[in-house]
Amino acid sequence: MNSKSAKRHAVVRSGCDARLPAPLVAEAVARALAEDLGLVGDITTDATIPPDAKASGVFRTRKPGVIAGMQVAREAFRQLDSDVRFEAEVTDGSKVGARTVIARVSGHARVLLTGERVALNFLGRMSGIATLTRTYVDAIAGTKAHIIDTRKTTPGLRAFEKYAVRCGGGMNHRIGLFDAVLIKDNHIVAAGGIGGAMAAARARAGHMVKIEVEVDSLDQLDEALAARVDAVLLDNMSPDQMREAVARANGRVILEASGGVTLASLRAIAETGVDLISSGALTHSAPVLDIGLDFE
Repeated sequence: MNSKSAKRHAVVRSGCDARLPAPLVAEAVARALAEDLGLVGDITTDATIPPDAKASGVFRTRKPGVIAGMQVAREAFRQLDSDVRFEAEVTDGSKVGARTVIARVSGHARVLLTGERVALNFLGRMSGIATLTRTYVDAIAGTKAHIIDTRKTTPGLRAFEKYAVRCGGGMNHRIGLFDAVLIKDNHIVAAGGIGGAMAAARARAGHMVKIEVEVDSLDQLDEALAARVDAVLLDNMSPDQMREAVARANGRVILEASGGVTLASLRAIAETGVDLISSGALTHSAPVLDIGLDFE
């Protein structure tokens, strides 16, 4: 199989120029608002702010970072009042400094106050992931490797977090259990070996479904190559082992490095010649980017 052709199917390209599906955004925001408002609504705002009061404010970063989630923040206000005016000053994927105004909002004060936390929760979480991803991407600049995510995401928010990875310049691994076959160590044990697992997967998977196998030794790599997999995940291998794996594969399959990946180890991993480096930390350990809504 041609390695470049396989790569186009194995991962989603980086970048966040495409919007998230509107129904998906609407559903997630509706759940978040329902969680916040409960059965009686925003009792603080309703008690202190007149119904006809108007307000305007700006979303401003407290720290530098990469922005993601503008569409979701806008939806938080739209669901409360379609007349609220939300104007983005930057686009998703933009790298901004501290104290940068990234959006302006105006409308009924009650609506702005009630929707503020939901909008900020999505913006901060998604921008934090995009920011950490950009740090990883920058660390391997000049190499052939690409940074990709994993399925270690917040339940119910995977699409948003994987979108944020793309905004940070990373790529997406499989979205779920349904869109690609990844035969891991426990599958191999339960199936009786790589050969048996691959045969069963080939018989079941359609022609559009790619198959990746996880290996933790060079002997297993040789088995996977003999079975003609589409991609191989090199699990917790040393840089020396990865370099040998790259030599043995010789461009026949995509090689993904995974396990124990840190910012400190990234460059050494990328310089082994692997195609992809996956890290669960992008989504499960990214700090929230501090963003605030300031009334003017």
